[in-house]
Amino acid sequence: MSFSAVAQTPQRPLPGAFMMTPALANRRQSTTAASSIFSRAPSAPTAQDAGRQVVQQQTQIAASQRPGAAAPTSSASPMTPVERAARTINETLGQESRYPDLESYINQGTSSEYDISANPAWAPFQKVKLHDIPERIFDQYNQAQGLSTNMGLFAELNHAWFTIDNSLYLWDYTHPNPDMIGFEEQPHAITSVKLVRPRTGVFVNTITHVLVVSTTSDIILIGVASQPGPGGSQTVTLYQTRMQVPVKGLEVSCVDGSARSGRIFFAGRASNSLYELTYQQEEKWFQNRCGKINHTAKGFTTVLPTFVSKAPPEYVKQIAVDDTRNLVYTLSSTSTIRVFHMKPGNVLDLIIARPLAATMKDISHMVSRSELLVPGTTVTSISPMSTTETSRVSLMGTTSTGCRLFFSATSGTYYSSDSSTAPTSMQVHHVKFPPALLPGQTSSSRGPSPQMTAYQSGAPATDFNSRSLTGTRTGIRYAPGYFFCFVRTDQNPDNDILFMSAPDPGRIKGPQEVSSATKFAESAMWNLLGGNVEDVGLVTPPFAASASPLGFGNELAVQFDQPAAEIAVLTSTGIQTIRRRRLVDVFAAAIRYGGGEDGLEGEVRKFARMYGRGETTATALAVACGQGLDVTSDARVAKITEPEILEYARKAFIDFGGRATLNENSVVDNGSSAIDNVRPSPRHEGIALYISRLVRSIWRPPLIREAITPLGGLVVLPTVPLSKLQSVQRDLTQLQEFLDKNKSLIDGLAGPEALGRVATKQDEIALQGEHRALNALVRLISGVIEGISFVLVLFDERVEEIVLSLSDSSRQRVRQLTYEGLFCTSDGKDLAKELVKAIVNRNIANGSNVDTVAEALRRRCGSFCSADDVVTFKAQEQLKKASENGANSESGRILLNESLKLFQKVAASLTMENLQWAIEQYVSIAFYAGAIQLSLSVAQETDRANRALAWIKDDSPQQDSRQSAFESRKRCYDLIHRIIAAVDQASSQAPEMVDGDYTMTAKRRSEAYDVINNSDDEVFQTSLYDWYLSQGWKDRLLEISSPYVVAYLQRKSIDDVEHADLLWRYYAHYNSFFEAAEVQLMLAKSAFDLTLEQRIEYLSRAKTNASTRTMGMREVRSSRQSRQELLREVSELLDVANLQEDTLQRLKQDTRFPDAERKAMALNQLNGPVLSLEELFNGYADQAEYYDLMILMYEAADHRNPSSIRATWQNLLDQVHTQTVNEGSPQPWEAVSEKIRSLGNRLNLADITFPVHELLPMLEKYAFEHQRGQGPATWVVDTFLDLSVPYETVLPILEAMFYNDEAPFEGRNRKYIANDMLYVIHRWFVDSSRSGTVVFGSEENAAAVSETLKVLLQNGGMDEARVEQCELLRVKIDMAMR
Repeated sequence: MSFSAVAQTPQRPLPGAFMMTPALANRRQSTTAASSIFSRAPSAPTAQDAGRQVVQQQTQIAASQRPGAAAPTSSASPMTPVERAARTINETLGQESRYPDLESYINQGTSSEYDISANPAWAPFQKVKLHDIPERIFDQYNQAQGLSTNMGLFAELNHAWFTIDNSLYLWDYTHPNPDMIGFEEQPHAITSVKLVRPRTGVFVNTITHVLVVSTTSDIILIGVASQPGPGGSQTVTLYQTRMQVPVKGLEVSCVDGSARSGRIFFAGRASNSLYELTYQQEEKWFQNRCGKINHTAKGFTTVLPTFVSKAPPEYVKQIAVDDTRNLVYTLSSTSTIRVFHMKPGNVLDLIIARPLAATMKDISHMVSRSELLVPGTTVTSISPMSTTETSRVSLMGTTSTGCRLFFSATSGTYYSSDSSTAPTSMQVHHVKFPPALLPGQTSSSRGPSPQMTAYQSGAPATDFNSRSLTGTRTGIRYAPGYFFCFVRTDQNPDNDILFMSAPDPGRIKGPQEVSSATKFAESAMWNLLGGNVEDVGLVTPPFAASASPLGFGNELAVQFDQPAAEIAVLTSTGIQTIRRRRLVDVFAAAIRYGGGEDGLEGEVRKFARMYGRGETTATALAVACGQGLDVTSDARVAKITEPEILEYARKAFIDFGGRATLNENSVVDNGSSAIDNVRPSPRHEGIALYISRLVRSIWRPPLIREAITPLGGLVVLPTVPLSKLQSVQRDLTQLQEFLDKNKSLIDGLAGPEALGRVATKQDEIALQGEHRALNALVRLISGVIEGISFVLVLFDERVEEIVLSLSDSSRQRVRQLTYEGLFCTSDGKDLAKELVKAIVNRNIANGSNVDTVAEALRRRCGSFCSADDVVTFKAQEQLKKASENGANSESGRILLNESLKLFQKVAASLTMENLQWAIEQYVSIAFYAGAIQLSLSVAQETDRANRALAWIKDDSPQQDSRQSAFESRKRCYDLIHRIIAAVDQASSQAPEMVDGDYTMTAKRRSEAYDVINNSDDEVFQTSLYDWYLSQGWKDRLLEISSPYVVAYLQRKSIDDVEHADLLWRYYAHYNSFFEAAEVQLMLAKSAFDLTLEQRIEYLSRAKTNASTRTMGMREVRSSRQSRQELLREVSELLDVANLQEDTLQRLKQDTRFPDAERKAMALNQLNGPVLSLEELFNGYADQAEYYDLMILMYEAADHRNPSSIRATWQNLLDQVHTQTVNEGSPQPWEAVSEKIRSLGNRLNLADITFPVHELLPMLEKYAFEHQRGQGPATWVVDTFLDLSVPYETVLPILEAMFYNDEAPFEGRNRKYIANDMLYVIHRWFVDSSRSGTVVFGSEENAAAVSETLKVLLQNGGMDEARVEQCELLRVKIDMAMR
């Protein structure tokens, strides 16, 4: 039978839904999918095989996959602290990536705001070291006969160069006593030298650069091999390429090259033509190895008309290449800017020519009048700006008055940022005018100025006429906006003045006024050079915080991830290196050199006012953790370690960290938990900023990358250099130590004692939210430190062998695993543990001691190799040794049992993979009992609260949290099922006994089944019985003598007929007949899809079992009364079921139904559950006129209405007679007699439903009226006497009919009754005489019978023969009575 599911109790509102009830954190649950244990993994591929597949496999991996990306989680599955922290880091990284792009603050218009501070700590740059020019250079200069000299820098290689006539000399200017590298192998005077990147494939790989040496006669290409040396130095070697091209008469003065394509462009003072130097590895039919192309010889005059003029001839004074747009810019001596588009095949098209007049016209639309932009002003230099940095602004030009002109190139109606599409026009987009302050002046020393009002209220007025940079010789810009302007004044022509400015990322990033756009905020400084500038170069790699304009210029984000920019400036007195000051360096320097009008606290408050509290706390934290750098007295860049500076930074971090706040409106509006609406403090923001900036370069890259060796093998390399990982780990460790040391002073980390400082409930909730947020970050720090330790351990091993030992799916997951996924996701942790296992297995295979290896792993990365993991490795080692020693040996069995104990010790943490491996090993050496015991132990440890059993007993509801506990246990039980199959298979292939003794196989089978049958794990027994039945092993279940079988079958029988049928068989098998009868009765009454015949069979068996009193396998719990009650219920239901069966059979044969569908429906209803008598009578028997069944139903229902019973009998006689007459066979009296006999037997001659006193006269009348002369004369009384109706009952009824003299037995017709009376008396006399007792049972009966015979003789109207018989009978009676 089935029952409807009980409605679940509505859950109470959880705490935390209201502000006054803080919520408790919930624990997160997860499940692990199981896999087959006996399927053998394919053998590990070799390195060569794997290498051939690397390229194909890598194309299937999405580069941006982030398995650990933390997403907002619903309240139904709360986030873990690490996931919460990962979400914070991802949000912080997202904010950092949204740093304003350059167009948002260099917009259409003009500006002149600069912040030039009097405090040197706030200077954007600082001098590092002045490297002297070697004395040997001056010696060479003094010995030279000519006067042609030049000098410059190869800053990226830390080298400088000097030419004297035909000789070129290079030296490492960072070396205190450098070696000179000379090139003196040609006779002509050198006019220019340029270092470019070579075209790919032309030179060998060791050639990293090419020196383009221009002379008065030729251009010569010299190969440069650069290799990093100790201490960051570069070792340079020159190689002769034998490539040169004649350029006599061109007076080559400027050269530049494309780093992407290796194309080289040059121009000279003799003309305004732009040339390209072509070079290739080998000569071709119509092309030499080296040549030149004039790209402006044709079509140049069509762009700019030429006029007859006495002015000096125009020539190219600067060439600049923008590889991101495939553009080449030239600046001519007349300040005309030309733009060329590079195309494949050495094609270069002139697309734009921008004369100075057109430029000035553009500016006139922005500035009505300026003394700096008048006739005579020239453009001294140009600097391209890549599409990575800006999509709109493409070029910056510097005028001789120090104005910066930002140009935008457009193609049609849109800005050109695509390298395949050439721009068609170029306009001035923005003009940055020089500062109003002269060298030596500061923003504070000059009083109110536009520059100061730039960051106060209102928009500043732009100063269009400042002559502070008049006399600019050249200006150069490096990304993301470092501007170096070299000014030479008439007052001091031998010493150039250097003006340096840089964007202030803190103010650009920080909140701006809602009504105004982001401002072009710059900090600047002056520097007096000790000579005239000769060259300037970027020492460090070009800056890029991101690969797109949005976020590109965020120097704050990379200040701990990339080295600060360093620029080298070459003057006639030496090479001055200048370093960009990071914000953390500015803060540290402000503490060191602070103490101005407002003191140190004033400096910190200024910092907070300019950059916000979050940035301030992040910077203070970085300084307190030793990230601040400064230039020492011996010109070294070193970390600031002075205790007083670190202490004040610590104090600033704590004092300016702010407090968490609770948004009570969100609690009311959203109905969410109060703690979820706490906004953490700026201190939390600062910590998150600092962490994100430390880990930004390792957060999203994958752990490994695979490559192919030249021989086709596999090599696995880290995507992040190990030195970088170690650096991040050191910084995070220092942060961890700092937070731990100062946690008592930090709200949110101070512990419970901090609650004593809160005044209101809102403050308490805010503090709880702060604690949750900070605690999450602290846990993340610990996880990242250990995660990096794991990666370092991994790459200390043979990574290729470890990766190849993994399964294909795990190997693919390792390829896709990012550092974030490793640090923050459970999947990453699980995958790391797989790698740890592979490391240990490899070391074990190589003969290493597992304890040593595992302990080293646990010490360096404990969360990836816990104490339980060490025990697991030890157990695996024991198991392997047992296999090697042989399972049948004594030492082998000892090792097996020891491994089992170790596995059971860590059963709670044993992964499914480790369990499967152990089971496979145990089965392979026939340790079946141990394999089963281990699986049971793991199953129980995964669900120690036994939630799975509660779920089963609650009818296994779907979408229930307890279902996951059952699934976890079932995976272990599935392993046991496979073990049983292996045991049975092994047993079937070996004899059970040999020479009267059990074989080893039989003993092991017995051990295995002892463990199974003796297990008290009811969940396991349930799973086992399910599996038995799914295999069709019902008999095996019946042979198990366990109370769990009964409980299992009872639970299952509620919803499944097969289990219910098996339950009563189980009871009967163990002689519990009463319980068997109860189950059978339940089946008969159930709503299962059973036929009526099956229900009758169950009832019949139940009646038999209920009547049996044999004691079963347990004490019979039923009393005699309950047994009788059960028997009565079964009997009554069986009677009704039999009546229903009769009705069913009768209805099947009934041909009166005109509607076949309706008949089928009626038959279906009858051939199912047992109906009530009322339904049978009213719905079927009465309507169908089944009078005999109606009489039986009267009896079953204990119906006692004589009139209705008599009427039904009469209708039955009439129906039988009519039906028999119509059918013609048998004789009507025979049919009637048989029907009476049948019903009499079934009714057991019941007085009410088989009233003989009514039926006998009714039948006599029927025989007289319808069957007179048909059949035996006494068939009526024979019918009743054959039913064993007592003579004492029949004779008085006939006697009454005889005396009543009623129709039709009146007058002479009474003889028919008299004849029947005589027949009955005769049979009674004969039967009683045979018994040997008194005739007729008693003397009184004998006397009464004798008297009756006397009346029959006198008034019976019998014929002579019957009269004679009557007299003879009287004589016999008299004689018997004497």
